Amino acid sequence: MGRAIRSAIANDTQAIATHLWEAPAHPAVGTADSGQLIAGGPPEAPGAVDVIIDFTSPASTRALLDHCVRLGTPLVIGTTGLSPDDHAAIDAAARTIAVLQAANTSVGVSVLVHLVEETARLLGDGFDLEVVEAHHRHKRDAPSGTALALVSALERGRSGLSRTFARHGDIGPRPQNEIGVQTIRGGDVIGEHTVFYLGSGERLELTHRATDRSLFANGALKAASWLAGRPAGRYTMRDALGL
Repeated sequence: MGRAIRSAIANDTQAIATHLWEAPAHPAVGTADSGQLIAGGPPEAPGAVDVIIDFTSPASTRALLDHCVRLGTPLVIGTTGLSPDDHAAIDAAARTIAVLQAANTSVGVSVLVHLVEETARLLGDGFDLEVVEAHHRHKRDAPSGTALALVSALERGRSGLSRTFARHGDIGPRPQNEIGVQTIRGGDVIGEHTVFYLGSGERLELTHRATDRSLFANGALKAASWLAGRPAGRYTMRDALGL
């Protein structure tokens, strides 16, 4: 994602990448990307950057949150696999700085989340709900952060729902208010998410398929441009896109 974001910035007439960094032990530290040195950590000077974009690991994101709070730097978080404690840390940081956290920075997925919530509200209790997601063989967290965001959208649109992950064995009849969540891992799939609304005699499917990682980078850059200069608070892609 770092290279995709770097490319998106290079193609943007209003954004400038002033600082690139990797984990201190990363082999790229000390090398150059398009003539720009890759450092082993974020900038230390207050005001050195207008906003930081983070696609790393939960542990790295937690450390970066503390850094951004100390310097007063807005932060876009695209890291997935965040725990409840991680989200609590984001909430705490958002009392001091502007933080936009998104499980998926794609503009299309942001619209999908909006549609999933509204569709659940319109269809009501007569439809069974399933979420299926597929990603490449190297993705570590399951289900994906995007799948969980879609589950949350369903829960906002329809009350009284419960979550069931990866059914197996003699499960019995399907409860009416269950959200089934299924995970597929394999190959080089960038990301596919489908929400099924299964009724009697009809079925509705809302699907997003990612075919190029640049879409996440472009969305993250759009989010960063929107977040720079915002007051402290926790924001989402829906805020950035006005949905």
